[in-house]
Amino acid sequence: MSKPKGFEKPIGVRDYLPYAVDKLRAIESKMLACMASWGYRQIMTPTMEYYETVGTASSTSDHKLFKLLNNRGTQMVLRSDMTAPIARVVSSLLKDEPLPLRLCYHANVFRTIEEEAGREAEFFQTGVELVGDDSAEADAEVIALAISSLQAAGVSQFKIALGHVGFLDGILQETLPTAEEAREGLKGKLLERDYVGYKELLGTLSLAEGQRKELEGLLRLRGGKEICTQAKQLSQHPLSIGAMEHLIKIWDVLEDYGVAQHVVIDLTMIGDFTYYTGMTFEGYASELGSPVCNGGRYDNLLQQLGRPAPATGFSIKTNRILDGVHGLEVAYEAPILITYVAARRKEAFGRANALREAGRKVITSEFNTAVDKSNDSVHMSEKTESNQEQGKQLYSEVIIFD
Repeated sequence: MSKPKGFEKPIGVRDYLPYAVDKLRAIESKMLACMASWGYRQIMTPTMEYYETVGTASSTSDHKLFKLLNNRGTQMVLRSDMTAPIARVVSSLLKDEPLPLRLCYHANVFRTIEEEAGREAEFFQTGVELVGDDSAEADAEVIALAISSLQAAGVSQFKIALGHVGFLDGILQETLPTAEEAREGLKGKLLERDYVGYKELLGTLSLAEGQRKELEGLLRLRGGKEICTQAKQLSQHPLSIGAMEHLIKIWDVLEDYGVAQHVVIDLTMIGDFTYYTGMTFEGYASELGSPVCNGGRYDNLLQQLGRPAPATGFSIKTNRILDGVHGLEVAYEAPILITYVAARRKEAFGRANALREAGRKVITSEFNTAVDKSNDSVHMSEKTESNQEQGKQLYSEVIIFD
């Protein structure tokens, strides 16, 4: 392997230039402000965690984790999501806090699979966790807040696909009660959105014609609240019936929030079926081909970390909004340039400080390095890349102390 050049960086990570950082921070701050207005308090956790605790509890598959050893030989991981670290904190440092807890976050996370897929191995997430409430009201709250957060970030055209892992579990247990491998295979096809593969796998199973048509009919269960009524006719399994009743309650609450028009029920959408225990959802922006947010109920995670409690939440992929959605305009404020001769340096610095205290951006420079007094024009040796690409003027005003 050749030695990397000085300007190279590892595959799967990126540099964010100043104008991109401005927009990323604006997206982050607007979403966090939105979450705070709903009563969610921000939390921060370490970038690195123990593999045996947070790593194994995470929803991320083991082979997708970035693993490393510390100087004592203990296996560590770079966090692959924020849910498991927050669950650790809720189960320890916040164990005496009354439930429910409403927490929000913004953080970078790491997954090796993103690198393998030609995507980013490090990316940003902003999200919430609502711990200690197992009601349909809580599930509807996080969906409505996800919608509000997307809108705050400038995402105007999007849809939330809402499903429930209980419906699929019930109907598969009803039709394939002894074929666990087949059930898991069908779930895997739906998780991958491989509907052709799903039908092909159905064709290999020993099913009655009515059962096969019933399971193929799942692929058409997409729409509004009426889908839940249709789904009840396909399965009488208690898991399926309970799931549909729960989704109906969620839908009713979303209607009262005034956001149901953004939601579509999709019973093929199950999320990570090894992790989620109830409702699950994904958000798709019209400009993007991949989900911009995902979430759901995960009632078993906190039990693994010592504090049994129901929980629900979501995460938004902030950098996908940065790269693919143009709804949020970030105003660029060019700084004021104050240039001075040595005899008036103190006076110039005083003026600069006064302007900064007033909220303005100020650059100071000794007179003969920036301004030609003969024509009061600003001379630049070069423009930065960000200024060239953004077409911004370097200075909003030039103040001369000569």
